[in-house]
Amino acid sequence: MPVYQNNLKDKKIDFDAIKDKVRVFAPATVANMICGFDILGFAVDEPGDEVKMYRVSEPGVRIRSIVGDGGRLPLDADRNTVSACVKMLLIDLGILQDIGVEIELIKHMPIGSGLGSSSASTVAGLFAINALLGNPLTKDELMPYCVEGERLACGHGHADNVAPALIGGITLVRGGSDLDIVKIPVPSELYAGIVFPQVDVPTRDARQLIKEKVHLKDAVTQWGNIAGLVAGLFQSDYELISRSMHDVIIEPSRAILIPEFYAMKEIALSNGALSFGISGSGPSVVAVSKGKEVAEIVTTKIQEHLSANGIESFKYVSAVNVEGPKVLPFND
Repeated sequence: MPVYQNNLKDKKIDFDAIKDKVRVFAPATVANMICGFDILGFAVDEPGDEVKMYRVSEPGVRIRSIVGDGGRLPLDADRNTVSACVKMLLIDLGILQDIGVEIELIKHMPIGSGLGSSSASTVAGLFAINALLGNPLTKDELMPYCVEGERLACGHGHADNVAPALIGGITLVRGGSDLDIVKIPVPSELYAGIVFPQVDVPTRDARQLIKEKVHLKDAVTQWGNIAGLVAGLFQSDYELISRSMHDVIIEPSRAILIPEFYAMKEIALSNGALSFGISGSGPSVVAVSKGKEVAEIVTTKIQEHLSANGIESFKYVSAVNVEGPKVLPFND
C-alpha cells in the first residue's frame, strides 16, 4: 500500500456512534529482520503495550496516567507521542474542539528494549481513537500518523516498526518520502525466540555507530540476502530463509554494544535456530526458528549463559503476529 499524508477534512464522523471507552493492545515488533535494516520487520504476540481511552466532556486530549514506564515518559499531552499523534489526527479530522479524550497508557514492555516500544504505544493510541470514533479510518489512513509518532519519538520517521505493529505479520517498506508498505506471507512454522538482556542501548546511540558509506561488495551481499529472504518467505523455504538472514553491514557495528552477543549467536545457531541477530537497535536479540520447540530451547540456553555472566534477562517466544492491534474487553 502507498503511504501518503491524508486529507481527512471530508471525513464524516458520526458522533452518535462514538463509544464511551475502548481498550486496545498493540504488539511489539522485531525491526530489520536481521538483514533488512529500516525496511523489514515483523510483529510478535508478546510483549506489547496497552491503551485505555475514555470519552470525556471537556474537549481536547489528555494523559490520565502512565503505568510501567518508571516515570520516564511525559504526562504532557503535547510531548507524549501517543497523545500528540491522537491530537494530530483529531485536528486533521477537524473535531479537536468537539470531542474530549483521556488516555491511560500501560507499558507491558521496557523502553529502549529494541522491540518497538514507542511504536507499540503510538499504534495502540491511534487504533484506540479510531475504534472510539467508530472506525471511520482504514489502517492505510492511520499509517502516516504512526510514522509521525516514530519521528517524534526518535527523530527519524521510519516505518519498520510501526508498519508490522499496525497491520500485523511481516512487512517490507520501500521508499523514503513516498512509502510503499508490502505485507509478506508468513511461513506457518516461523517462530521468534527473543531475549532482552538488562543492559542499556539507546536507539540514538546505536544509530550513531552506523557507517554512512559501505563497500560495494558488502552492499551486493546484503541486497542478495534481502532478496533471498523475501523469496524464502514467499516460498516457505526455511533453508533459503536461513542462508539469507545474515547482516554484513549493520550488525558488525552494533554488536559491540551488546555483551556476549557472539556467544549468544553461537548458542542459537548450534541449537538449531535458522538465524540470529539484533532486534531493532538492541539490546534485545532474536533467534528466528522453525517451530516453537527450537525457539524455547535456544532462548532458555541463552538466558542460562547470560545469567552465568551476571546479566539478567527476559525472554519471549512467539509466532509471528499476523493480526496487529486488537480491541480488548474491559476487566471492570
